[in-house]
Amino acid sequence: MISLLWRTVNPERPMRLARLLLFMSAVVLLLPACTEQHASSAGRGGNPASNDPLSVYVVNYPLRYFAERIGGEHVRVIFPAPADGDPAFWEPEVEQITAYQHADLILLNGASYAKWIRRASLPESRLADTSAGFADRHISLEDQATHSHGAGGEHQHGDVAFTTWLDPQQAISQAAAIRDALIRLRPDAEAVFQQRFASLQRDLRELDEQLSVAFAGYQRQPLLFSHPVYQYLIRRYAINGHELHWEPDSMPSPDEWREFDVLLKEFPARWMLWEGVPRPEIVAALDQRGVATRVFEPVSNQPADGDYLSVMRENIARLSDRRR
Repeated sequence: MISLLWRTVNPERPMRLARLLLFMSAVVLLLPACTEQHASSAGRGGNPASNDPLSVYVVNYPLRYFAERIGGEHVRVIFPAPADGDPAFWEPEVEQITAYQHADLILLNGASYAKWIRRASLPESRLADTSAGFADRHISLEDQATHSHGAGGEHQHGDVAFTTWLDPQQAISQAAAIRDALIRLRPDAEAVFQQRFASLQRDLRELDEQLSVAFAGYQRQPLLFSHPVYQYLIRRYAINGHELHWEPDSMPSPDEWREFDVLLKEFPARWMLWEGVPRPEIVAALDQRGVATRVFEPVSNQPADGDYLSVMRENIARLSDRRR
């Protein structure tokens, strides 16, 4: 009865309502496309053909270094992870994820690195997995213990080793993937990207040769590693290595020292490589056991001084000094 009365008094209203609903439906259907267009233009200053630097977001420091070396003035590389943690286990805030979404290019390490990516909605067209080219050579991990260090809290290192850049040959492959991604976005600068990549490639090849010489000096002696992040380094240089789960700022427990003593009988190492400088009491306890310490930084985060290349060269210098 009410409907009949409403139609009698307002004969035009149903038609207007139908047109309004049709218009609103069209707007809803267009929203995803508009959102994608906005995100895309936000990263390029609203102009895909702009000469402004490309906005490039990365998930670790080596990718930042490679991108800056290759892109030069054509890129603005952003690495938002804090300097006091491990980027592999960093969890970005919503605002930071939004910034990633608006980038022109998002460089991923691959190999299970930065697991937050699996839960975030990132534009696939702007993702570049830099280790995809050697995915068949990723090292699978088994029986990974849960542990904690830094600001990352408790975590496992995952089912795939992820410090891919510690093998300079793989680092070259990752750099090549970055070069190709930049060329796709800015083909007019291809010559620049190729030239700058060639320079980086020479440095990484030299690094590879120097690491090979440094590890050869140990003549296949057993080497201990403080943390399970050196798998690709061990494989590349055929190192007779064994990895522990020790932290440089945390004194091992008595049980861990007893386990260590048992290990030394089976694996008589005289050297132990650390991610950072271990506490003096750790160094003293190892020295009593005839084990000398050396620092080999994985360079996953921005170093306090220098850059990726200089830190790796410092690693080599420490390796080459075999004085006890």
